[in-house]
Amino acid sequence: MEALLRVFGGLLIVGPKWCGKSWTASNQANSEVYIDESDNKRRAFLIPDAVLDGPEPRLIDEWQEAPVLWDTARRMIDKEHRAGMFIFTGSADPDFKDSERPSHTGTGRFARIRMRTLSLYEEGVSNGIISLSALFEEKPFRPCASDMDFRKALHLICKGGWPASFWIGEREASLIATQYLNMVINEDISRADGTKRDPALVRLFMNSLARNSATMVKATRLKADITEREGGGISEQTIRGYYEALKKIFVIEEQEAWAPSLRSRSKIRSTPKRHFTDPSLAAAALGATPDILANDIKTAGFLFETLCFRDLSVYMDAMDGYVFHYCDKDGLEADAILQLPDSRWGAVEVKLGTFEFDKAAGNLLKLAKKLASEARPPSFLAIITASGGMAWKRDDGVFVIPIDCLAP
Repeated sequence: MEALLRVFGGLLIVGPKWCGKSWTASNQANSEVYIDESDNKRRAFLIPDAVLDGPEPRLIDEWQEAPVLWDTARRMIDKEHRAGMFIFTGSADPDFKDSERPSHTGTGRFARIRMRTLSLYEEGVSNGIISLSALFEEKPFRPCASDMDFRKALHLICKGGWPASFWIGEREASLIATQYLNMVINEDISRADGTKRDPALVRLFMNSLARNSATMVKATRLKADITEREGGGISEQTIRGYYEALKKIFVIEEQEAWAPSLRSRSKIRSTPKRHFTDPSLAAAALGATPDILANDIKTAGFLFETLCFRDLSVYMDAMDGYVFHYCDKDGLEADAILQLPDSRWGAVEVKLGTFEFDKAAGNLLKLAKKLASEARPPSFLAIITASGGMAWKRDDGVFVIPIDCLAP
């Protein structure tokens, strides 16, 4: 944020509710206004310049409630030619009416940051000894001990990375995702695009999506799943409407497919993987507790992959990098491909238990060999896990890294 505010006139921060956008922004701002307060919303439509007036950077929280502020701020940035004038935050990608739609995207005036719930490193759960940036730089690897185990991973999945968990107990923290989900089902998903939706069907949809977390599930599969349990018909168009509405309010996130090169000879499957923005939301949608997940290892593995995707996304954001997945027509896959802007990349498999390490390592080595003629050699190959007790390097060169040892 500090770097971007030295370059751009405005900064837009987006992400799910309760992930800490307002608190983070207020710590960089010198004045603030909250648009979801009724008086401020009315003032914004009547006298937008006055609402934007104040010591800079000025925080405009939940700006999408008064979209007129976007164009007004953009014009002020153009006129003043100053960096660090505004910080806009929003917990929804606006679904503007034509009469409200800003006339300019803000390109060149606003930078954009996506915030997520807290990574394990930000929570203080990860010791941070294994640095992703060091792996990309291929520095000497230093083995280290891990405190992670299967049971602890399940508790972290169900608790989630909500900042509020810092000041309440673990038992109470598990209620956050449940109540968050209830608000999404009964209120937020309908407000996302102004379409009234049946909460019972939305709950079934989210349960089905959670059971397919971290997969390339398609609308046809979700439709069939809901129809089988609900007993009535539901259209694919309705399913897609639910999905797009949840994307707008940052409840779900897509992990895009990776192509090693524009001229790749391998036919790459382009369907993204679907994740809840925090693993606790998937657990809540399933009604899952750590004890329930302990008896369903397959589901626990998918939810652990969503936790790892969140953490890797946070860490790669810090390096202006990306987190993709890989899947080709021959069935060769990698759970995550981490790529930097200069095209350096690393491949990751996510495994809860040690019994899958040999297979995962073999898969990563096969991937690196197959892509040798299409992409530069990977900076690293790694298995991210909740087991093993140590971060170490295998004889075949593949790193084994417990998630509580990882940092940017």
